Amino acid sequence: MSSGQSQDVPTEVSHKRVRAYLRGGLVADTRRPVLVWEHQHYPTYYLPAEDVLARLEPTGATRRSGRLGDGTVYDVRAGEAVAEAAAIGYPESPVPELRGLVRIAWEAMDHWFEEDEPVYVHPRDPHKRVDVLASSRHVVVRIGDVVVADSHRPHILFETGLPPRYYLPITDVRIDLLRPSDHRTQCPYKGTASYWDVVIGDTEHAGIVWSYPVPLPESQKIAGLACFYDERVDITVDGEPQQRPRTPFSPAS
Repeated sequence: MSSGQSQDVPTEVSHKRVRAYLRGGLVADTRRPVLVWEHQHYPTYYLPAEDVLARLEPTGATRRSGRLGDGTVYDVRAGEAVAEAAAIGYPESPVPELRGLVRIAWEAMDHWFEEDEPVYVHPRDPHKRVDVLASSRHVVVRIGDVVVADSHRPHILFETGLPPRYYLPITDVRIDLLRPSDHRTQCPYKGTASYWDVVIGDTEHAGIVWSYPVPLPESQKIAGLACFYDERVDITVDGEPQQRPRTPFSPAS
């Protein structure tokens, strides 16, 4: 990994072919994308301007970033489809690796591909790993005084930068306390998650249980298993209480 010397913005050239589509039109197709860590959580793609096939039309607006410099904002036009203010370039960035590159807003595109596989939410971080291991540890999940799950058959998911997650067979969970939720999230490593609320008496604990019914191939071991937010429930493992982790998913204090 290299970094912009003046502002310490990590960058890394990727060897993946990356494509973006808008309303069926090919917006960008590059074999030399650059991963840029604008923040610590995950990278974004910056693409060589000459590999952007859509028209980039300056909006006249600029955006100032203390780390990246002055950015020129563009509308992205692919045929009749227009994504307004969806691209930005930093032609005189203090990070030399960014000059001549364009960032297209991920959410403004309909589809992104790495090679021939769709990728969701954001680019995969090449320095992030997800391991799913079958275990015989005894995992008990409580909300207040109520045991809502008790399992000797967890699959433990270890993901770089996050606490271990305990995925449990649905039959080891108090199904009678679960109420399906319309909430869905996507993960570039695991796929699309469905959620449940936990209802105990008159109290609803919204969206604290999730499952990946059809996970991405690298996470197949968690298919159909249920996981609780450790940040919002009390978990013991082999009789040892686990401290609630502090993560971006922790309740607001």
